[in-house]
Amino acid sequence: MNVEEVIKTTKKIPIETRTIIHLSLVSNKVSEMMTCSLKPFGVSIQQFNVLRILRGQGDKPANLSTINDRMVTKMSNTTRLVDKLLSKGYVERQICPENRRKVEIKITKEGLNVLNDIDGIKVETEKKILSSFSQEELKKLNDLLDKF
Repeated sequence: MNVEEVIKTTKKIPIETRTIIHLSLVSNKVSEMMTCSLKPFGVSIQQFNVLRILRGQGDKPANLSTINDRMVTKMSNTTRLVDKLLSKGYVERQICPENRRKVEIKITKEGLNVLNDIDGIKVETEKKILSSFSQEELKKLNDLLDKF
């Protein structure tokens, strides 16, 4: 992806500015491709992330704070995401008997099933996104990104 071509400029862009623009363009492209792959399942990237977090909890329920802390994209609308997943039957929400202010959220069997269906598509999409990189290049890229 050539930054200058994408933003249609012939001006020399300072390397720092070009890098930030480049990272933004790549991030948007990855999000777009992942969104397209999830569309047939009626799940957004953020909803998918919540489902994966809950699957990782096993039989242990999570609360909104736990989910928000583990989100790839931090946001304040975790409650809305959980509400949408609840309406789809992918999660269940219960009030904690010991502390009525605490809400416990668990993934349902239906939520696990949709995640299993998505897993294969997600892997294919990730491979497609990264197809022009070797394993060694991906390791180097990750090392560079770890510097953030």
